[in-house]
Amino acid sequence: MEPVDEGGTVDPANAAEADEEAARLYRARVWGGARRKLWHTSVDGTVGTRLRELADWAEVTGRADGPVDTYGNGPVEELEERVAAELGLPAAVFFPTGTMAQQVALRCWAGRTGSPVVALHPLGHPEVHEGGALGAVSGLRTVHPTDAPRLPTAEEVRDHPEPFGTLMLELPLRDAGFVLPSWEELTAVVEAARERDAVVHFDGARLWECPTHFGRPLAEIAGLADSVYVSFYKSLGGQSGAVLAGPEDVMAEARVWRHRYGGLVFQQYPAALSALRGLDEELPRLPSYAAHARVVAAAVREALAEAGTGWFRVHPETPHTHQFQVWLPYGAEALTAAALAQTEETGTVLFRRWFAPGAGGPPGVALTELTVGEAGLEWTAEDVREAVREFLSRVGQSGSKVG
Repeated sequence: MEPVDEGGTVDPANAAEADEEAARLYRARVWGGARRKLWHTSVDGTVGTRLRELADWAEVTGRADGPVDTYGNGPVEELEERVAAELGLPAAVFFPTGTMAQQVALRCWAGRTGSPVVALHPLGHPEVHEGGALGAVSGLRTVHPTDAPRLPTAEEVRDHPEPFGTLMLELPLRDAGFVLPSWEELTAVVEAARERDAVVHFDGARLWECPTHFGRPLAEIAGLADSVYVSFYKSLGGQSGAVLAGPEDVMAEARVWRHRYGGLVFQQYPAALSALRGLDEELPRLPSYAAHARVVAAAVREALAEAGTGWFRVHPETPHTHQFQVWLPYGAEALTAAALAQTEETGTVLFRRWFAPGAGGPPGVALTELTVGEAGLEWTAEDVREAVREFLSRVGQSGSKVG
């Protein structure tokens, strides 16, 4: 039935929304039910399945008979202590969202430095995915030491013409291809910020993935910053939630602002327990995922070259984490349709949804993100090459192909 307005006629806006929601549910059903995939997303599965898995884990670990939380005690408090220990930082505060956690962190630092200016990358999460919240909600202003598709260099930070109180570094920089600097570059950037009397905040939504690339433990990486935010659903398979970690006094103030921002939720034990489960089960596996992502990326690149696709990119060529981008010279809709067809016909998921590049990107191309999780460890390089060949056989010529 088509959505109608009060006069009984079809409402085009509502119809479009209904069509998109139907398409989203269809994609989730097809990809979530696949027999073979490189990774399980946080939305795969059903409510019953996910709750039973979490309850089973709580039973095995002795948490099933423990008390639920009220306003941040119980499993939420346990999670905060665990993350502070993992990151080697004095204190940590649980937030319902990463957006709120970082709003609070940057607001606290602005009060301490006396500067409302935050230096960050224009592809950083607050600039791309938060609707201008730093300015609209917290009265902060942003500047960009670089717009190159990488984190800023020490020279760019040191020589930036405007003063700023906080340097925010997203590790890895997701929208640039999950890219990371070298350890030497990162330490130099932090030192350059210190020379300007700026504090350093890490947007570490995916910080859990970084030790393999840097060759350093989490605590050493986190120890470079004054504060760190980490997420639980992006790398660890948690339901939701984030933690902000840093000095005791800053975290005490963060708790006050969390309440003011509406983040002191009455009960959050499912999210906290799923995060603890991720720390127990997924965190130790991430290095193996990152290592195998290099095998997968090389196999994708080889298969695309052998197929004579023309222009394509696997970026970075050697992934810095267990995630990377693939670019192809076709329209996003044609590539998404091919990905769905492959899964429906073979039960295999290689690629999922494809997207057109942003306003500054070239027309006629699309990109997707590949993640390697536990399920992907079973894939050999030949498995990947065969899946790429099968996918390309379903890509119609209706997409806008680059010559």
